[in-house]
Amino acid sequence: MAESFLPYGKQTITEADLAAVRESLLSPYLTTGPMVDAFEAAFAQSVGARHAVAMANGTAALHLAAMALELGPQDTVLAPSMSFLASANGPRYTGANIVFVDCDAQTGLVTREHFVEALERAGGKASAAVIVHLNGEYADMAEIAQEARRHGVRLIEDACHAIGTRFGDGGDGMSPVGSCLHSDMACFSLHPVKTITMGEGGVVTTNDDELARRLRLMRTHGIERDPARFTQNELAFDASGAANPWYYEMAEPGYNYRATDFACALGLSQLGQLPEFRARRQALKSRYDRLFDGFHPLVKPVATAQDCDPCRHLYPVLIDFDAAKRSRAEIMEALRARGIGTQVHYIPIHWQPYYRGLAPDLVLEGAERYYARCLSLPLYPLMDDADADRVVAALGEVLG
Repeated sequence: MAESFLPYGKQTITEADLAAVRESLLSPYLTTGPMVDAFEAAFAQSVGARHAVAMANGTAALHLAAMALELGPQDTVLAPSMSFLASANGPRYTGANIVFVDCDAQTGLVTREHFVEALERAGGKASAAVIVHLNGEYADMAEIAQEARRHGVRLIEDACHAIGTRFGDGGDGMSPVGSCLHSDMACFSLHPVKTITMGEGGVVTTNDDELARRLRLMRTHGIERDPARFTQNELAFDASGAANPWYYEMAEPGYNYRATDFACALGLSQLGQLPEFRARRQALKSRYDRLFDGFHPLVKPVATAQDCDPCRHLYPVLIDFDAAKRSRAEIMEALRARGIGTQVHYIPIHWQPYYRGLAPDLVLEGAERYYARCLSLPLYPLMDDADADRVVAALGEVLG
């Protein structure tokens, strides 16, 4: 019997997930109901944050985080080039000017030095920065936050890869990504290839009450229903001073970025399985690491960041394609012919035509060097040890 195809990423849907979604679909609420509140409360508790705000997807999370900070055309935002487009597009949607940040060529992560260099290119002034935890590894937010505080830069963690990752909290313990220990907000994606999924979904966590209020306001058209914040008293209140039950106001336009109840039911069920998903991903990463010991220097797994206990969303390796005498496309096609899917994460954002048009001469050596060698291999909890062995053996065969 032919071996099954192994994609680079895949969701894990259990009977418990199916039951949770079915129950939600049969409830009176399909959207803006009790499952949204339940999921948000559980997510906030799981990462140790005061607030979690659920929304339609991870891109919406990054967009609304920028809106919550009231960024606009007058602002400059530092954003990683080695990331998915949404890391830059989120603040760009608000009109903010984007200055791209380089990364370490071996890990793809932004460091304090890269942050400082980008800030200097921005003229020493930026309103905010997006820092990505690429692949599920943790960028050193403590170091970056020291520089950010000195220059008045607000910090948004792009944690779309990093649900389940932990980092050293400066003491004897480890804190979950999303606790916002060193940032204003953290943004998550719950797309099907991520560690847990809502189908499509996103979450922003924060410890700031006002930011959470603005996030909730902006995800629903900017509609305000709190009578204490109404400004048009003659429309808002009746003769007795009671708020009219139908009344709402919009002081500024928001978006329809709400999450449905059944998506949150799935997210809540998946969140309960995060420890098992995390353990399996970690076991697969460890097995890959051991199996690739004999491939150096031709193939090197991306190393784990210092002071980080990662839950890997992706398992990228860095390949010396010149030494292998095969192009990346040839290797990907040869692996696909053997039933193994791979992907490239990512094309540097500053190379995209839109952003290249804004900064045509920009060179970011770390991001460009990382991109030139990276290839993501299959990693998801439904894989068994034999699947990982098969991937490594196939790559060895393709590389000769």
